[in-house]
Amino acid sequence: MLRTVSAHGYRALCRASAEAVASSGACSHTRALCVAQPAWSPALALLGNAPAALFPRVQQTFTPTLISGSCRWRTGLAQRDDPVEETKLEDEHVGQGAASTSDSKSFEKGHIAPEPGMQTMAADGEQQQNEVDVEFSLMQPVYSAEYTESVKPKHIVPEKFRQKLANFAVYVARHFFDGITSYNLESMTERKWLRRILFLETVAGVPGMVGGMLRHMKSLRSMRRDNGWIHTLLEEAENERMHLLTFLQLRQPGFVFRGLVLLSQGIFFNAYFVAYVISPKLCHSFVGYLEEEAVKTYTHCISDLDKGRLPEWSTKKVPDIARDYWKLGDKATMRDLLLSVRADEACHSHVNHTFAELDEDEKNPFAVGTHVVPTA
Repeated sequence: MLRTVSAHGYRALCRASAEAVASSGACSHTRALCVAQPAWSPALALLGNAPAALFPRVQQTFTPTLISGSCRWRTGLAQRDDPVEETKLEDEHVGQGAASTSDSKSFEKGHIAPEPGMQTMAADGEQQQNEVDVEFSLMQPVYSAEYTESVKPKHIVPEKFRQKLANFAVYVARHFFDGITSYNLESMTERKWLRRILFLETVAGVPGMVGGMLRHMKSLRSMRRDNGWIHTLLEEAENERMHLLTFLQLRQPGFVFRGLVLLSQGIFFNAYFVAYVISPKLCHSFVGYLEEEAVKTYTHCISDLDKGRLPEWSTKKVPDIARDYWKLGDKATMRDLLLSVRADEACHSHVNHTFAELDEDEKNPFAVGTHVVPTA
């Protein structure tokens, strides 16, 4: 009986508090909160009856906002004397069909905030460049024609045990990879080359990410700096992903291909993860030899193009993403694209062979954004 009387008395107090706030100068969000959240009503009633000179500052410091029946608290800076511009939100609930909006484009439906330097669409439909003059936050290789032509396949003769083991592992993986992609230099077409390249790039983007992630975690555990390795490894992973995104503009793989990629990625990711924990040097040697094979692959592809075996690519327009990434120009050809990708792979091979000779705590000898390596 006492509990029932207390409940009735509490609800009466809430209604009285709501009426007090409604008659005061409190904002609409405060009134809505008082009605929807009775537990806060007594305190908000006092807030609503606060002196007019004090209320703006109190409201600025502790302003509850109702969105879909839940209370999100927004704290302001009470020590500031200048007025703070409030974000305008619609009073209707989302459940009633009206969503919260803002003057900022980041809150518009379907709008994605661009990365630094990406092209954005203005209101009139024209492209605008962001203030930050950096189109890609990581490595963006831009080569001269003389350099890309000078890149040729190279091979580091394995002498140490880990080098021989890594080279043998690449040999086995290469034959398995050749079988999956139906690789035969005597009968390669544009479609077969794309199948091989796409599969290659889905695998090649794994080592840099795994190595960078493990070194990142080690840096967190040891609370020490990484000496610059993480950034270079993530650059490698990002660069390989850009290769994949570029060639995807030329062909979209089917269901079976995607299933094979999923399977191979699951196996390779976990195997490389365990191997890198055991021996990072072995893993970098493996990637160095793997990238040597990639340079050979793109060299054979360029040779087929020069011999006229790939007629579709002789007049094929280079995807826009490639022109932006490698700064190839409007008149770039597929040959220019293949030369640039081959130069990237040569860079990765050189970097990983170098890392394989360094101790884990040694400083990264490569400058940020390095992509030109010795070709002699």
